[in-house]
Amino acid sequence: MTCLCSSGIVETVQYSANGKQSNGHPQHRWRLITRWLEPGLGVKRWIAVLTLGTTLVGLGMAVILLDVYRAYPNSDFLAILSLRALPRTFRALLIGGAGTFIVIWSIYGLNRALLAPYLRPGHSIVEAVSEHRRLGRGPKIVAIGGGTGLSTLLRGLKVHTGNLTAIVSVADDGGSSGRLRRSLGLPPPGDIRACIAALSHDEALLTQLFQYRFSEDEELRGHSFGNLFIAALSSVTGSFEHGVIDAGRLLSIRGQVIPATDSKIELLADKILATTSEAVRIEGESHIPDIPGRIKRVQLEPNDPPAYPLAIQAILNADMIVIGPGSLYTSIIPNLLVPDIVQAIKASRAYKVFICNVATQRGETDDLDCCQHTEAIAAHVGSPLVDLVVANDRIPEILPEGIQAVDPSLDANHFCPLYTADLIDLSQPTRHDSGKLAEALIALLEEHTGPLEWVINGDLSSLQE
Repeated sequence: MTCLCSSGIVETVQYSANGKQSNGHPQHRWRLITRWLEPGLGVKRWIAVLTLGTTLVGLGMAVILLDVYRAYPNSDFLAILSLRALPRTFRALLIGGAGTFIVIWSIYGLNRALLAPYLRPGHSIVEAVSEHRRLGRGPKIVAIGGGTGLSTLLRGLKVHTGNLTAIVSVADDGGSSGRLRRSLGLPPPGDIRACIAALSHDEALLTQLFQYRFSEDEELRGHSFGNLFIAALSSVTGSFEHGVIDAGRLLSIRGQVIPATDSKIELLADKILATTSEAVRIEGESHIPDIPGRIKRVQLEPNDPPAYPLAIQAILNADMIVIGPGSLYTSIIPNLLVPDIVQAIKASRAYKVFICNVATQRGETDDLDCCQHTEAIAAHVGSPLVDLVVANDRIPEILPEGIQAVDPSLDANHFCPLYTADLIDLSQPTRHDSGKLAEALIALLEEHTGPLEWVINGDLSSLQE
């Protein structure tokens, strides 16, 4: 079976009948051994130190043994032990080689014993070390949004870097999140739960666990396990934000997930009704899409919540800031209505990108094109925030009724350039493909900043100035 390793080398890996990786193939074993010498693993320096230490120990032992050898020059036991019958050069090579083999074998066995509890099934130590070092050298990327769009983005980016920060909206007030918000006074954990699952190592299993909803017990009916898990950690740690951070730490996610603010906020929307053209105010994020009409503006109550400090720190230290994809008015813009976050984005030297949605959303972005998406953000924050707009240019042939593909074009005098590519998930034509989207973003960042630690091949010919 052929697989692509983290270093980009195609390896042939044998699997036994029970599906576990078999390292018995000599060629595969040799490749695993030589991978320890790859640049960037931080291993060769310690091999040199180990060699020096072993040499010094050997010299110390040699001084003692030399005195014993001189004291009993005719001892038959010492003659056999020192291989006196063999040529001196051959003896040195044989004893030195045996010692080197024993040292390497013992260190390898010790590493396996110590690291076995932390290795995923089917992964070798060198693969785990290589992946850890590669992801640790990845660019610092901050993703701002919420809902399915943000978790899709994180699912793709975690393959390229471990320096990820997801800043998530806490304006949700529906479903299990809304019930916990009303009963416990906690910010809604739903979007945060999805992002934590997306950044985990065993995403498939954790997503099923976190998405599991209780149906038998009347008291827990409709609650998801992930929401209850975060709520319990919030109670144990004493605050919601610490509960979220500790949840990510417990699950060993690649990166961190933090709320945009730790204040209790509510999302309000001014909407022009489709039937009467009357302007109404809608209270509550979950109610906004249910009323047909065009959204003029959304706002938070209170309107100036403080940003969570770690969010500001991550934005200022980022190499790239990605806004979206996600529900424009109920997931993306609520984060940008936190004044400190917008100021930090403007002050950051990061490369700033807005990802436009693949398709419109009922009751929220009906009939809006890519240009209107970006203008809606600029209207709410007072000025353009991003350096580039990324949009999908592969229009799906079939979409659910009432949903249109977002036109991936901008006006000639638009305030920032546009990059278009095939970013769609063919199995779910209203969503981005996480792999395509992440590769496009890494390629764009490399185009902007210069070569990264590894090369992502991307076609940037569609960049429109």
